[in-house]
Amino acid sequence: MTISNLLPAANTEFGHKLRPLWSLDPTIHFLNHGSYGATPAYVQLVQSRWRDELEYEPVRFMGDVLPAALRSAVAHLAAFVGASASRLAMVENATSGANAVLRSIRWKLGDKVVIANHAYPAIKNTLRFLAERHGLNVVEAQVPWPLAGPDELIDAYMQTIEGGARLIILDHIFSPLAVKTPIEAIARACQQRSIKVLVDGAHAPGLLPLSLDALSEMGVDWYVGNCHKWLCAPKGCGFIFATEEGQRGLHPAVISNFFGQGFEKEFAWTGTVDPAARLSITAALEFIAALGVERYRTALQDQARAAAAMLADAWGVSPGAPPDMFLGMVTLPLPVREPASAEAVARWRLTLLKEHNIEVPIHAINGRLWVRISAQVYNELSDYEALAKVFCPG
Repeated sequence: MTISNLLPAANTEFGHKLRPLWSLDPTIHFLNHGSYGATPAYVQLVQSRWRDELEYEPVRFMGDVLPAALRSAVAHLAAFVGASASRLAMVENATSGANAVLRSIRWKLGDKVVIANHAYPAIKNTLRFLAERHGLNVVEAQVPWPLAGPDELIDAYMQTIEGGARLIILDHIFSPLAVKTPIEAIARACQQRSIKVLVDGAHAPGLLPLSLDALSEMGVDWYVGNCHKWLCAPKGCGFIFATEEGQRGLHPAVISNFFGQGFEKEFAWTGTVDPAARLSITAALEFIAALGVERYRTALQDQARAAAAMLADAWGVSPGAPPDMFLGMVTLPLPVREPASAEAVARWRLTLLKEHNIEVPIHAINGRLWVRISAQVYNELSDYEALAKVFCPG
């Protein structure tokens, strides 16, 4: 198969016929694109070609080829997410980008930092690490679950910034809950109170149309995102966005040769690594463009909501939030009666995989087991029907 055949044709029909464009096990109902993504064969091939060029002459590649190639990749990604190229840099993933921000701030004893109770564990752990060393006051916004609507989410954050704060961390799309946050309203409120804003946008690129420069005008100082999820780039491809003010004193989590020489140079080189994943972002964007960017987003949203409605009806449950708060993922209660323990989470995930060929994540939230389904253009409703039948085989 030639590389051109690995790109979907214009207006191609979505569904199982697209599975050959990925390397996924064809026997699995893969309903967990949200965790690690899945890189299309086209993007994998481009990644391999970059790696081959690197290994053909490593010194020439690192010194003469990589700088310009990386600037080109950044420019393409910046255009896609609505950012000035001078404000964007590539990182391994959203967690490393958030670490760069959080570990660059000159903290003072007692500084108040706000984060949601359902925030991604890696970011919460980073704050815990910093709190132990700098005496930070970490306050968790108590986002209720299930959610009645976006106002509850906004109110949870707003209650925590009464009296001010040094920094607030917002999840653009919560990982376990799968709901989007109205970050614009919260960022504007923080801007009025001189509170710095870091957005964890791990799931947003690809699912949401982004205009990071516009968000900066609303009060977002830093934004970190992943490209390996909904943009289908290789693992190890993420970005950090920082305003000019946000770039002052900002350094990568790994300090290397170009310390103190500016945002672009410092983040472009943090030591000898394989840059093929980052350079392949252009191919990933080509793949999404071939699907049709708006068509792609709409298809994932419609498929996730339709699958959730079918599961909710079959199981007699309700999703954790109103439909319009979900995009390409939906979180629903698992229709079982047992304590929501770590053991139950692991057991159910493996049971579904090994006995029913279904890959889907299970979460323990507020004492109950929940399942988070993902939608992707290689899925069809029958994939979700297989999940439904596990718990209502009749």
